This record gives sequence, structure tokens and C-alpha cells, in this order.
Amino acid sequence: MSDYLPSLSALRAFEAAARHLSMTLAARELNVTPGAISLQIRDLEASLGIKLFERKTRALALTVEGADYFSTLRAAFRLVREATAAITARGRGAVLNVTCTAGFATYWLVPRLGRFEAMHPEIDVRISASHRVLDFQRDGIDLAIRHGLGGYDNLISERLVDDELVPVCTPKLATELGPNPSAGALSGFQLIHDVYRHDWQLWLEAAGATGVDPSRGPVFMHGNGAYDAMKAGLGFALMRRSFLERDLKEGAVVTPFPIGIASRLAFHLVYPGLALERPASAAFRRWLLSEAQA
Repeated sequence: MSDYLPSLSALRAFEAAARHLSMTLAARELNVTPGAISLQIRDLEASLGIKLFERKTRALALTVEGADYFSTLRAAFRLVREATAAITARGRGAVLNVTCTAGFATYWLVPRLGRFEAMHPEIDVRISASHRVLDFQRDGIDLAIRHGLGGYDNLISERLVDDELVPVCTPKLATELGPNPSAGALSGFQLIHDVYRHDWQLWLEAAGATGVDPSRGPVFMHGNGAYDAMKAGLGFALMRRSFLERDLKEGAVVTPFPIGIASRLAFHLVYPGLALERPASAAFRRWLLSEAQA
């Protein structure tokens, strides 16, 4: 009996169900039916002669024996994943696939990425910059940076960069405002909008501006069009303060008004529950959080 090993598929079914405490979520992760998961676990319990779960109405709980078994199995599966990642990475290095919006990649991530590459030259970071939401499993994504409220189904979400919107313009345009301008001075200038057109109205209300029409001005629906138009001197754009670090240091843009408006929306680091068992993903997460805090 000491040499007996249950089937790998049964062990995977139990580990997933124990981690989620849900047959349905385990089935979704393993791409099988909940019935198949339940059958695998019942067969495993029968072969071991041990009850692993307490099955209650709309709830699943581990028995004491089940919790002990899960703890050991989870560590074993982690070792298998790490060994597999290590041996497959020998010929190609560690590849890390990250998806985020084009704006986040251009103005926040890429200017900082050199610091991560200096710390971890063995990790090949590949960035998919798109507004399209990619699927972790289907598209081979390790980590995602998404803009929203957080709380994504069946995923871990960590708040990364808060949104504080401030008006920004070229240094030349700022000189036309004069010293210590009030927000009402924007009535004589063009406002540039991105897809979140209502943001200008919110900022003007927060700044107590009067006589400024928040709806006028061109709208750029895709990419970084609003910011590029502002840098071309066409008017004022609202930008996330965290995106401006490089251009402010270089003097390419200025923020004539100190007032910013906070938003419930933010950039979140999002990933599946097992993602950080990859050393490359764990290292990138630690670095991202450190950069965001700094």
C-alpha cells in the first residue's frame, strides 16, 4: 500500500477543488465538467479510504485530513511546475508575457523597464500593448495590467497606480497663460479629449472654473492621440500624473495648475492564482509594486 499512487488527473482535480473550494471553478480551470471533477474526487476518496471534503449545501469545506493532504500536494505541484519551467527555460531563457494598455506601456512601464532588465537579465519581458482584454490561458499571458475598479472574477487583483488627472501643456503654451493663472483662463484655449470625455467637466468643477465649456475640443478615441496633440501645441490635455514623470523631468511638458482630481479607477496588476509560482512572474510583480510605491 505504501507504493500506491493515485492517478495524476485525480490529484489535479483534488488540488484545484481544494484551492478554489469549488467544483465549478476547478472544472473551469482544468477545462472539464464539474461532474468530472466530482467523480475524480470521489474515486480518490474511495481509493484512499479517507473523506477529503465536507459537502454542504452550496458550500465545500476540507476535512482535517483533506487540508493536510492539500497542503502537501500543493507544495508538490509547485515543485513540479518549477522544475518544468526551469528545464524548458534552459534553451530560451525565461520568457514573461505581460499585457497592458498602450498608454501605460508608453508613459509608465517602458521608461522604467530598463531597471528591471538590469536586475534580471535572464528574463525576457514581452509586452502586448493593447486595449483588448487578453485571456491568460488562451493567449499565453503571465501578468496583466488593467485599468478599472479591480475585483476581476477568478483572478487576483492588486492596486498598482492610482489615477490623478492634471491639465498638461507645452511650455510655450503655458507662457500664454501668464503668472499664477486661474482655471478659468482655460476658456481661451482648446481642450483636448480622449475617450473619457467627461473628465474635463469633473476637473473644471473641482477647480471652481467658470466660463469654460468642457465639451469643446477634439476627441481622440484610440491610442495616445490626445497626448500627442497636446505635445504638438494644439491645446491642453488631461493626463494621469504618473504618466508624466519622464516628460516633466525633460521639460517637454508642464502642469500649470496644481489641482488634480482623483478617480476610483486605477491600474491594477492582475493574474491567475498560480501565476506567482513562476519565479519570473514573482520577480516582475515585486519590481512593479516597488516602482509604484516609489
